[in-house]
Amino acid sequence: MSDLNHVIDQSKPSIARVYDYLLGGKDNFAVDRAIGDHFKNNLPGSVAIAAGNRQALIRAVRDLARDGVRQFVDLGSGLPTADNVHQVARRHTPDAKVVYVDNDPIVLAHGRALLATDTKTTVFQADLRDPRTIREQREVVEMIDFDEPVAVIFSAILHHLNDDEDPAAVVRYWSEQLTAGSMVYISHFRSGGNRETAAAEEKLQSTFGRGRWRTDAEIEALFGDLEVLEPGIVPCASWRPDLTAVDAAERELTIWEQLIVTGLARKV
Repeated sequence: MSDLNHVIDQSKPSIARVYDYLLGGKDNFAVDRAIGDHFKNNLPGSVAIAAGNRQALIRAVRDLARDGVRQFVDLGSGLPTADNVHQVARRHTPDAKVVYVDNDPIVLAHGRALLATDTKTTVFQADLRDPRTIREQREVVEMIDFDEPVAVIFSAILHHLNDDEDPAAVVRYWSEQLTAGSMVYISHFRSGGNRETAAAEEKLQSTFGRGRWRTDAEIEALFGDLEVLEPGIVPCASWRPDLTAVDAAERELTIWEQLIVTGLARKV
């Protein structure tokens, strides 16, 4: 990471690096770990938000690849970790193509190092709020065929956009680029009407100066005219859970597990 120090302001935390720290990664700075430690120590159990979100994404990519989707655009992808989108997809579709997009220069550097010899996966730095520029980026134009089904992924990223930045319009732009049979995946922090929600939301807003938790209805509205598939908008831990000793579909979720929800929708 030392080679990047001259281009990164280590006095400011990064969403991607805080998330990396909460998932047990090492690509973060002291300022990121301070935020992560606040969640670990002052909001015990809240790390389940990051873990549940990641596991739901893995299941979604698995199901998409099993259903024949071979192209993925991961917006706000974060730092590489175990079971990245391209790795999960290729277990079921060996020729899957993946474009990763994030605004953090560390994501760009680590992603390019990881994918240096991978001709079917690419990563570049861009702003989620400027979807047209992303769509017209050379890597997207050359990698993704929008005449064929594509999965667009918004994993734990749209809640970092304020209402005046119109996250629904961002999703709508991508939906309009897609052909029938394409998919859009969204996971999002959910308003819980409780002190845990308020504490978590206040900490992230005071840290990053942005973001808003939304209700289930507001999150579903982000999909616009897309067809939301079963089981609808539900907590990540309950979304198409694997069969385990303790089935998340049957057990009572913790308050933290209830604070992040997900949904998958299809363009018809």
